[in-house]
Amino acid sequence: MFIAYVTVTILAAVFTGSAAGFYLMGHDYPKAQMKMKRLPLSWGPMLGGLLAAGTLGLVAGFAVPLLGLLAAIGLELYFIGAFIAHLRVGSRKLVGWAVFFVTESAALAVHLGYHGLS
Repeated sequence: MFIAYVTVTILAAVFTGSAAGFYLMGHDYPKAQMKMKRLPLSWGPMLGGLLAAGTLGLVAGFAVPLLGLLAAIGLELYFIGAFIAHLRVGSRKLVGWAVFFVTESAALAVHLGYHGLS
């Protein structure tokens, strides 16, 4: 179980960290996504910061399991919000969202499997 926990958590951290980087550096893809969802572009740094905090929390969870648990839950909530933003504007382009959501769900599941509710 330890190998699955480490592998999935690192994969989730890489995915989320790369998304955070794209938001924080003002890449065109997150801007296009925000425009499509009719979100203010000024939210980009905040959304990137939330993703970065989640990434750091996942990694910190190796040393402090409660931080990893809270980060995984926070990222789940973030991507549920992203799903709602897609539906709000009638977008059915959910493949990218699904990849992130499933990865973060797996990170939460392996965390709970390895550490329990600690």
